[in-house]
Amino acid sequence: MPHPVPPQVVPRPATWQPGEDAPWAGLAPAARTGISLDRVLAAFAAHGQRGQVPDSVAISDELGPAVVLDESPAPGVGAVNAAVLAVLFEEAGEVRLILTRRASSLRSHAGQVSFPGGRLDPGEDAPTAALREAYEEIALDPAHVRVEGWIHPVFTLVSASLIMPLVASVPGRPHVVASPAEVERVFDVPLRDLADPEIFHEERWSFPGRVIPGRPDSSFPVWFFEVEGELIWGATARMIHELLRVVLLPAG
Repeated sequence: MPHPVPPQVVPRPATWQPGEDAPWAGLAPAARTGISLDRVLAAFAAHGQRGQVPDSVAISDELGPAVVLDESPAPGVGAVNAAVLAVLFEEAGEVRLILTRRASSLRSHAGQVSFPGGRLDPGEDAPTAALREAYEEIALDPAHVRVEGWIHPVFTLVSASLIMPLVASVPGRPHVVASPAEVERVFDVPLRDLADPEIFHEERWSFPGRVIPGRPDSSFPVWFFEVEGELIWGATARMIHELLRVVLLPAG
């Protein structure tokens, strides 16, 4: 059954320029396929991103303003206030990643592809919030979910959210049902497809008055993945970009 994709508003500046190839573009196809859950978890362990999120984790230098659209945290956003789940499961020897398309009626990020998750309620930590929101959005049973590791937090200016992405696994294809008020589509994609250099592209954006340290042209990268008839960009693309770097490229 087809899933019509609503047009997305991508605020691309007139000054944008093509960027670089994916960091994993030079890998042989065999290195980008046959990705098992064990391989993913071993890679996160090698990068020091397996297990509980360290208290010291914040936006790293590598994942700082240039990568997050120069969206330095706004005043009053001094700590993680949202969390999402990058849920993985293995099928036919390939790890698959669960994604959602947000409802077009939502106030922010309408129609965009995202991971299940949302804002922390008072007193919640990131794993509790991510599991609760995933249950509310796609009926993902938290009893079947194991939090395995983490990706560096990402800030989004539109919703003033400092998002903690958590990597999780489920033992097999889960039963999920989209909540129509929040989600228009739930789908899953094998990491091998996301790792295909042909579905990725990078653009360099710049805006008047926005200075990016270390870049003479004050440009920053914006990443896009086109897969399953969907355009993935913004915060979710930044998270997937790091996920793939961790899995496909050596630590250090």
